[in-house]
Amino acid sequence: MLRIVSTTEGSVRGLPAADPRITSFKGIPFAQPPVGELRWRAPRPCTPYDGIRDCCEFAPISMQSIPGLDAENIYTNEWNVDPAIAMSEDCLYLNVWTPARSPDEKLPVFVWFFGGALQWGNCAEMEFDGERIARRGIVVVTVNYRLNVFGFLTHPKMREEDPHTGYNLGHLDQQAGLRWVHKNIAGFGGDPDRITLGGQSAGGGSVMAQLNCPQNKGMIHGAIVESGVFLNPFEKTFNITLEESIRQSLDFFSYLGVSSMEEARSLPTEYIRDKNDAFGRLWGTVIDGNFQTDTYWNNIGKRRFLDVPVLAGYTNNEFIYQDINVIELGTMRMYQERERNGYKAPQYLYEFGADIPGADQPGAFHSVDLWFFFETLAKCSRPFQGRHYDLARKMCNYWCNFIRKGDPNGCDQDGGAMEEWAAYKENSRQVMSFYDTPRLQYKELTERMQSYMDQNISLFC
Repeated sequence: MLRIVSTTEGSVRGLPAADPRITSFKGIPFAQPPVGELRWRAPRPCTPYDGIRDCCEFAPISMQSIPGLDAENIYTNEWNVDPAIAMSEDCLYLNVWTPARSPDEKLPVFVWFFGGALQWGNCAEMEFDGERIARRGIVVVTVNYRLNVFGFLTHPKMREEDPHTGYNLGHLDQQAGLRWVHKNIAGFGGDPDRITLGGQSAGGGSVMAQLNCPQNKGMIHGAIVESGVFLNPFEKTFNITLEESIRQSLDFFSYLGVSSMEEARSLPTEYIRDKNDAFGRLWGTVIDGNFQTDTYWNNIGKRRFLDVPVLAGYTNNEFIYQDINVIELGTMRMYQERERNGYKAPQYLYEFGADIPGADQPGAFHSVDLWFFFETLAKCSRPFQGRHYDLARKMCNYWCNFIRKGDPNGCDQDGGAMEEWAAYKENSRQVMSFYDTPRLQYKELTERMQSYMDQNISLFC
């Protein structure tokens, strides 16, 4: 097994996972710590080091609200559960699970971005254990990145300091992690020419942002977007404009009681975190003219969005506005726009509606499908039964097939055939439904949803 791997910065040592045929490397640095003078600057390459670095536990999570404190929050109870977890601005690390026995195996690679509205979340959440996917012959990488005001501040001084990479720092962290993987994953037995990018919720939105960046061409060969394409027909946009974000950043500096970047960079980390919590506003992706030249809706039409195979979908009990699931609407619209603009790579659509057990009777709520994609149900406190484990196995099979070859179809682990999953086309609207068992169906659209699908996409940009 590969327990020691050489990277461009130095050697790293991993540990056997629960299955000793898998090696896990946790806490591999992929950029310099963004602290001190590097706070609110684009990620910089790691400094090389001598010797072997032990990568045996997760690095501290990104700065964010202390997790696990809100007993009424379903996500706090579900997985973001540990208020004592280590947290630091020094957070630019990634984790690798590999089944490779030697560096020359050229296995497919899955790079994962966690969700959490770009404000919260971390790679150490228990549902993101990559071992079950790695058992299927895939190298799994989870990438940490800066969040909230630490990752998405847009103070004008940042653009003056670096006109080319001043904003969207959290996404630039993700991109730096992807570039590190492209350069180094061969040492872990992975194939840099078979990297599939995946994420859920804001992680899925992050995948969309990376596909919307032409600089990434050649590094991304497939994309999995879980509950990550929003299109709310009742609001003009989900995204804050650059101008609005700049005003918010200036307001935040006033709230901090500082007037310059130098003063702000000298403030204690926890002070900024706590003031950001009290400030009460969200931070996120902006169209900055560099990393994001335009919205992905507009860039799809301009053929500036990467043309790679996509697998995307939604849960049937998330973000419902006036009887319309806005992620279902967004994903179908995205597929429609790609097809109408001549994109050739296949696209596959799913919906998740399995019954979720528990005293709270939550339904198929936003993010609960993560337990199934990663096949980590055994880590969950919910009383899942055999049918849930069967569904999770098949879902994970479909995902891994897609990661291997850009097509989710293939055999179950018991050797039997799984239902054929046809690619989505505007004239057929084939959707794989994950309930007790997978079932391909034709997705009828309500008259109301169809009317929103037919509207000019510029209304939502």
